[in-house]
Order: sequence, then C-alpha cells, then structure tokens
Amino acid sequence: MLSADGAAVGFNGVALGRSQVYGTVAEAVCVQSPRHRCPSTWCDCGFYCFHDADQARALACDEQYERSVLLEVLASGRYVSYELGLRYQRQTVRSVHLGRCRCGRTAAALDDVGGGIVGWRRLEAVCRECAGRRAVLSLTQLTRLAGVPVTVDEGAERSVLAPLAPLPVPDDGLPPDAEIPLLTAEVTLLQARLDEVQRRLQRLTGPS
Repeated sequence: MLSADGAAVGFNGVALGRSQVYGTVAEAVCVQSPRHRCPSTWCDCGFYCFHDADQARALACDEQYERSVLLEVLASGRYVSYELGLRYQRQTVRSVHLGRCRCGRTAAALDDVGGGIVGWRRLEAVCRECAGRRAVLSLTQLTRLAGVPVTVDEGAERSVLAPLAPLPVPDDGLPPDAEIPLLTAEVTLLQARLDEVQRRLQRLTGPS
C-alpha cells in the first residue's frame, strides 16, 4: 500500500485485515472488537505467520492471496500457536519478497491497481513490459520507503511456468500477414512504371 501523499508504504491483511494498513513495525488491532488485547484465545484476531515459507507460497496459489507479497517477519509480544505457525501481537517486517508480474515475467516495479482504501493506494508487482510508460513505484523507492530489503521472484527455482519464446519473423522484421499489402503496393508501383516506359517507347518508335 502507498500513502496518498507518496511518503510512506504499508501493508494490509488479506481477509478481515484488509481494512487496516500497518507499517514495518506494528501492533495488531482487532477489527471486530477493540475491547480486548490481540491475540485473544476466543477471537481470531492478531497477525498470522507461517513457520515455513513454502506454506506461504502454497497459499498464494489461492485466488484470494495470489497478488500478495511475502513478508519475512520478527514476531513478538503475546502469541498463540496454531498448526502452521503463530498468531501474535507485534511484528517487525525484516524483508519484502515480490512475486512475478501477472504475465509471468520478473517484477521490476509496483503499479496502482485500484481497490485501495481511504488514504492508501493498492499496489501490485509489474514487469517493465506491462508497466510501459505508466507512473509506477520503483523497487529502489519501495526499499527506501519501507526501510527493509526488497527481493523479487525470478521463478526459475520453483516453477516450470515461463513465457513462450517470441514467434519467428522474416529477416525484414515484418510478420507474414504484414508482407501481403506491402508486396501488393510494390507490384502496383512497378506496373505503373512499366506502363509509363511502354508509352514513352511507343512515342519514340511510332511513325513520324
């Protein structure tokens, strides 16, 4: 998430926590009831983490989580254990790991994808080709604003998915469909020149 004035970046949850934006160092807040401390044993509030990063990557296969970034965090304060990790009170983000662009290429920046909340824009990883000439947040700016290292998913070590090689094109750089009108125009021009040569030749060789 990028603040409206562009001066800060933050993160927000993927379920009930989507209404809350928190910084690199943050205390958990229960969005259902502010009357108890997080995490409560009778509520599902608090920050959640996995013990194993591969479990977090597996979660990203779900449509609800696929555009999320992967955070390495230091958990502290009150906590409750669950089968895959911890639910805890306080966290410090140690690093940010971006997934690949929707097209499958390596991310090169963050783009505003809409769906933000008051005061915050929602960002998503994009590659150079998909970003085009749009205004984006560079990885260098993200690192500076977040104050923690930022890495990107190259994809080679975990996935067999990759963009297809580009289709071959003729030596002149034009695809076959584009050659037809070009060749037609050239033939028409040559025919016109040939007709003009024949007219001149007839004037020169005709009866005086």
